[in-house]
Amino acid sequence: MPASLVANVVLSGVLTGLVYGLMALGLSVIFGVVRVVNFAHGEMTVLAMYATFVLFKALGLDPLFSLVPVALLLFAFGYALQASLINPFVKRPEHEQFILLAGVALVIVNLLLMVFGPDAQHVDLAYAYDSFELGPLLVDKVRVYAAAVAIAATAALFAFFRRTRTGTAIRAAADNLVGAAVVGLDFKRLFALTFGIGAACAGIAGSLMILLSDATPALAPDFTLLAFIIVIVGGLGSMPGALLGGVLIGLSEALAGLMIAPSMKSMLSFALLVLVLVVRPQGLLGGKR
Repeated sequence: MPASLVANVVLSGVLTGLVYGLMALGLSVIFGVVRVVNFAHGEMTVLAMYATFVLFKALGLDPLFSLVPVALLLFAFGYALQASLINPFVKRPEHEQFILLAGVALVIVNLLLMVFGPDAQHVDLAYAYDSFELGPLLVDKVRVYAAAVAIAATAALFAFFRRTRTGTAIRAAADNLVGAAVVGLDFKRLFALTFGIGAACAGIAGSLMILLSDATPALAPDFTLLAFIIVIVGGLGSMPGALLGGVLIGLSEALAGLMIAPSMKSMLSFALLVLVLVVRPQGLLGGKR
């Protein structure tokens, strides 16, 4: 097997994995702060893909530009969902949270089916089949652009949590909820902001994913499962872990598609998940619980 082919596949997997990591980052942020597992995360990502598709068809807006209004739309949706439905369930048993969010996921998927039908939708971009030539490597432009935006969005999220007062307040509520309440922090509002931020990550990832894959409601459960695999591999609640997990899963899928068969790409991802659970149950960058 030519070394250049392997290098191309590895690079492609890493670039795709960065988008995966951004998607999973939203799930990790929500769990790390709110302690609620968003079982509708993949559905939110697919919702963003369709929102991007609508903006492209209606206004001719490139997904790289429409990701800003889509992210704002998903932020508002996540904020409202947390403030209205999820906050009363924060301290309730995990199975009740699961039922609530699984119901939200079903509603989103069925609404998409009603509006758009089951057929795949795609955007036709002038640069969709263009590549950058780096010596023996041919790198798809869409993957480079998507990965660059994913890195920028991740860096902005890290800066928000580390450099802003609101980000510091959210981290304080995550570390010590009782202490945050004692000093007067409105933790319900902070939880809603966090859920909105996590949904916005799914929104940006969805806008980028439509560059790499057609939009169809059937993708939603797959994306939810993929996000879970990534955050478990990287460490549930760890933001750097989500990014690392995304890169590893993207790389494993690419190598499995090359060396085994494209239809078997999920097998290597699950094998990696099992290996991590056996060797380091808390995830690669997760803390001990």
